[in-house]
Amino acid sequence: MKLITVAGPPSSGKTSVILKTIAQLKVPNDKVGVVKFDSLTSFDHLRYDEQGIANQTGFAGKICPDHFFVSNIEDAVQWGKRKGLSILITESAGLCNRCSPHINGILSVCVIDNLSGVNTPRKIGPMLKYADIIVVTKGDIVSQAEREVFAFNIKEVNANAQILFINGITGQGAFLLAKYWQDTLDIDTLKDRKLRFTMPAAICSYCTGETMIGDTYQMGMLKRMEFEE
Repeated sequence: MKLITVAGPPSSGKTSVILKTIAQLKVPNDKVGVVKFDSLTSFDHLRYDEQGIANQTGFAGKICPDHFFVSNIEDAVQWGKRKGLSILITESAGLCNRCSPHINGILSVCVIDNLSGVNTPRKIGPMLKYADIIVVTKGDIVSQAEREVFAFNIKEVNANAQILFINGITGQGAFLLAKYWQDTLDIDTLKDRKLRFTMPAAICSYCTGETMIGDTYQMGMLKRMEFEE
């Protein structure tokens, strides 16, 4: 089974890109599955159900999305194998723009939209910097010059990634992404593989449920700003 990780900021068009790419695969829909890792809520399963695509959704709740992902990704792979899938795609929440759900040796995709701001690529962390393929959506709404500047800023952050422009409405450009998906390696398990970047390192009182503000309630790993007088 082939595994692809897809990440990106909220509302960047991840689900649309996944659906349009699946439509270009030379694989029946019943052989493709999606596992959505989100934080609080999601309705994307309705879109996958309409296309007859097997899918599962998990909510991290108060747990860090990265920790939730790494704790459940192997179970997701085994679920895909039990379903007899040929291709499994994972879609992460990407809510903090710092998430790092990419795994060594596994094809990784970051989706970012051209309307998010010309400097947005510089503000996004490991999910863009360590991706193999960066998909730019909503490029049809901006000029060619704006697309080129946006792509240049992406290259400044991740010089090795392949940049693809895909229209999430028409599916234009998804054919090439589907080819990359089909050419990736098959796997049986993720055991003993490593994430491409470390997860957020913070165990403090707020992580464990504290809601009160003030020095008295702050324990564990903290980072303070220095305010100039």
